[in-house]
Amino acid sequence: MSNREIIKKIASELGFSFCGISKAEFLEEEAPKLEEWLKRGYQGKMSYLENHFDKRLDPTKLVPGAKSIVSLIYNYFPEQIHQDKDKPKIAKYAYGQDYHFVIKDKLKKFMTCIHKKIGEVNGRIFVDSAPVHERAWAAKSGLGWMGKNSLLLNQEMGSFFFLAELIIDLELEPDGPVKDYCGTCTACQDACPTDAIPEPYVVDGSRCISYLTIELKDEIPQEFKDKMENWVFGCDICQDVCPWNRFSTPHAESKFRPQGWEDLREGDWQEMTEEVFQRVFKKSAVKRTNFAGLIRNLKFIS
Repeated sequence: MSNREIIKKIASELGFSFCGISKAEFLEEEAPKLEEWLKRGYQGKMSYLENHFDKRLDPTKLVPGAKSIVSLIYNYFPEQIHQDKDKPKIAKYAYGQDYHFVIKDKLKKFMTCIHKKIGEVNGRIFVDSAPVHERAWAAKSGLGWMGKNSLLLNQEMGSFFFLAELIIDLELEPDGPVKDYCGTCTACQDACPTDAIPEPYVVDGSRCISYLTIELKDEIPQEFKDKMENWVFGCDICQDVCPWNRFSTPHAESKFRPQGWEDLREGDWQEMTEEVFQRVFKKSAVKRTNFAGLIRNLKFIS
């Protein structure tokens, strides 16, 4: 087996749905797009997106000596969807344990397997944890195309998945990109209640419900008062309406199953104490918004 085949086999054995490879080089096409996006202020209060501009576009500045980027897809589409329109809703990716820890453990095993089967390979693992332009790399490696909602879309499974990367100093034959299959569809743009997708392939992060309920630490602007549609952590609207997500199938990761919050009644949400918050969201990504943030969100939608 070639090193490329070995890596793809390891990915499959560890439960990743897809694995693609791209050459570690400067993202020439993405540079002006990112610059324009930042210039428009679409990052909102996420000032960290303005940092490390060069590293975000050039992986060799992030990992000296990098030759290849291994992009990976890990499914999180749930078996049962807990989105009662009359109860507070959280994004599907946060149903279970925090994906950062679950997937990082898998990536560590991935590197161990590479060392055993290939030899000494240097590099770093990433899962939404550093200035890596992960969707761009995933698209370059043929895992899908960038949808009009700016998320990566895969023909076989839609978009309910996490992306992760290995940036390594091993030379591998790259995969090529796939074509864009969005066509004339504007479902994601039409469905967004806060008008966060002003034009195809461009998202105004400062208007996105995910940003408003998670990243924004100030009070949520009143202009969004009747537009939140009961979301208190994240939002799935632009994914739920995407025709490609009809191909989504339930994940097989036990750690992504709901941890107890799904049994909360409407009154339990409104009367939530910090003790309950810490218990039901113990290992959840929902802790990113912290207790005060969740209470702010609950009050805003009530």
